[in-house]
Amino acid sequence: MGKHEIISAKRALHILLALALATALTARGSDTDAGQLIVSIAPGWNSSAGKLQLFERSGGGWKPVSGVIPVLYGKNGLAWGRGVRGADEPGLKKVERDWRAPAGVFDVGKIYSYDAKLPGGADYPFHQVTDADAWVDDSSSPDYNRFVTIDPKNPPPWFEKAKMRQKDFAYRWLIEIRHNADPPLPGAGSAIFFHIRRGVTRPTSGCTTMAEENLVEIIRWLRAGEHPRYVLLPWSEYQKKWREWGLPGLDAVHAIAP
Repeated sequence: MGKHEIISAKRALHILLALALATALTARGSDTDAGQLIVSIAPGWNSSAGKLQLFERSGGGWKPVSGVIPVLYGKNGLAWGRGVRGADEPGLKKVERDWRAPAGVFDVGKIYSYDAKLPGGADYPFHQVTDADAWVDDSSSPDYNRFVTIDPKNPPPWFEKAKMRQKDFAYRWLIEIRHNADPPLPGAGSAIFFHIRRGVTRPTSGCTTMAEENLVEIIRWLRAGEHPRYVLLPWSEYQKKWREWGLPGLDAVHAIAP
């Protein structure tokens, strides 16, 4: 093999490697491995309320499998979060205590509940919350944005604020939205869940909330083998991103569009 042939072979190898890397990154950042999507669309970045619908993969696209569910977001609206999609987008970023819900595409984590078992028909990773369980929201802690279990006989000073089992009906059912999780970035936001709303018009500090019957409907529907993900975007961004991110088309989401 001549010198020029060796250079050409090396160049071809580099091109193939670059294409393989690009393909791998695209697959990792897309929704091609998700069989279930929870899709929520807000009217705008500063909206504290919107609509949500459940979708399942059907052939090469997505089909809605639920009715429209009214939901509430952060008091100050939305900001880009850190998940499967969204972290690299230009614009306002989610930070701790900004009262904004993270926008983007996120894996759906474990269910946490005061109850000893899930509702009938549910089959999803689940943990019954105990008096020793906490979710850390202290940005200086090595366990920031992590679920931890402490020694109840010697609780740390921060535990009373961070404990998960409280006298709060809104936390009976929690579904983790895996924002800022792999790994957590200090100060980028913590403890983001789906949970029961505290009022029909009362927004949150960053979670997505709804009526209990709607939350239970989602819990019964979720299946870990379908790799469910949560999509939360303002309508302007959804119209820009749906095709690139492999989301339900505009016709499919007409019922939850503003």
